[in-house]
Amino acid sequence: MGGGVVQRKEGTRRRRRRSRAAVMAEINVTPFVDVMLVLLIIFMVAAPLLTVGVPVKLPETAAEALPAEQEEPLTITLTADGLILLQTTETPRDQLIPKLRAIAAERVDDKVYLRADGAIAYADIMQIMGALNAAGFRNIGLVTDPGGPRLDGQGG
Repeated sequence: MGGGVVQRKEGTRRRRRRSRAAVMAEINVTPFVDVMLVLLIIFMVAAPLLTVGVPVKLPETAAEALPAEQEEPLTITLTADGLILLQTTETPRDQLIPKLRAIAAERVDDKVYLRADGAIAYADIMQIMGALNAAGFRNIGLVTDPGGPRLDGQGG
């Protein structure tokens, strides 16, 4: 036996095998997960910035928060400047009742939240509550900040 000599017949060709990389049939999900995590972080940071609000110094009370609603709640805001905002749209006093009636005709729920600056006179708040009642809204929630006095001598 010859040490490592390969004998072959004449006329036969030797086939060479080229080592080709097999086609990859799997999707590489690592870049996809990386992009999704970056998008998640961006949305988590940006979401609180998207909430639009009207700056109002609400009075503080010891009242509990109301349960969540199925429909977006209608909100009336009275600012310290005397402006009336229906959701986030400024509304003149003389157009408030017609707009509220139009909204009441389209809504299922008659609940409305009234936000008023603590510096607003009680009479002004009662006028708006009268307008809400005249427009058909009987379920009025007054919005306050938690942490106010309890008036029972406990907490504060």
